[in-house]
Amino acid sequence: MDLTNERKLAARAKALGEGAAASAFPELAELTRSASPLVRRLAASALGKLAGIVDSAASVDLLRPLLQDAHPQVRQYAAKALGAFGPAAEPALDDLRDMIRNSSEKEYVKRTVLASGKTIREALRVAAQQAVHTCGRCGRPVAADEYARSQKAFHRTYCDHCFDEIFLERRNWETRVELNKTIRAADGTVVQSEGERLIADELAALGVVFRYDNRFRIVKGYAIRPDFYLPEFDLYIEYWGMEGNLDYRIGMLEKQKLYQQAGKKVLSLHPADRPQLREALREKLARYMNAPGHLERRTTDR
Repeated sequence: MDLTNERKLAARAKALGEGAAASAFPELAELTRSASPLVRRLAASALGKLAGIVDSAASVDLLRPLLQDAHPQVRQYAAKALGAFGPAAEPALDDLRDMIRNSSEKEYVKRTVLASGKTIREALRVAAQQAVHTCGRCGRPVAADEYARSQKAFHRTYCDHCFDEIFLERRNWETRVELNKTIRAADGTVVQSEGERLIADELAALGVVFRYDNRFRIVKGYAIRPDFYLPEFDLYIEYWGMEGNLDYRIGMLEKQKLYQQAGKKVLSLHPADRPQLREALREKLARYMNAPGHLERRTTDR
């Protein structure tokens, strides 16, 4: 970049940060994408100065990629700016932790990251104390210890009475699920239906690692138990084996909605696929493999 132009853009970023105007956001967003590290750094700093004036969520989304910038001072100033957004910067906490764990990160950057992380967590603590929480089931106000207990267990808010009832309901439901697992697949996995057995056997034959009926929290506040999860491809497989049952179908639609909200890849199989389930599975899996012929090579290698 031409030195004169760089100085002009740097001065503009600084002026926008001092101007205290929400209208500065679009221009600052453009400056964070500048070819100049100096301009990107000053744009990040300006956003931090405008915390409480510009849109917090949009600013956090803009600053997070700068934590991966090739230039350490840009990363440092982005981290510092995030601290100014308090609770709104909660989505960036994992990014900041990754920076601390990075052995190649500059020490002066880590010091700024630590300070910002501490500021964000403290702001979250204060906000939680000030908030009035009510039970998501019965609607009555909950105490701080009730809130903490239910959030830890369910990532939802329940009073102690509703917590105990829901805990018992879930335990009974999970017991029923375990009792329904009576069919053993070739690799020893115990599943609930012949359809699931065919899927487990085909995945094992293809050499694809899978987890069966494990609990995952893919959306904050909600846990989900996919029939199969393929960690190598971050892919979920569901065998919708009881579509004719109304209650099952309602649960199926809710599950599909959660997958969609989380942006997850889901491979669906249905009772109509049963006569050629292995072939249907193989065909649909091929769409998610990294390269053509991937399935064939896996099978040949076995």
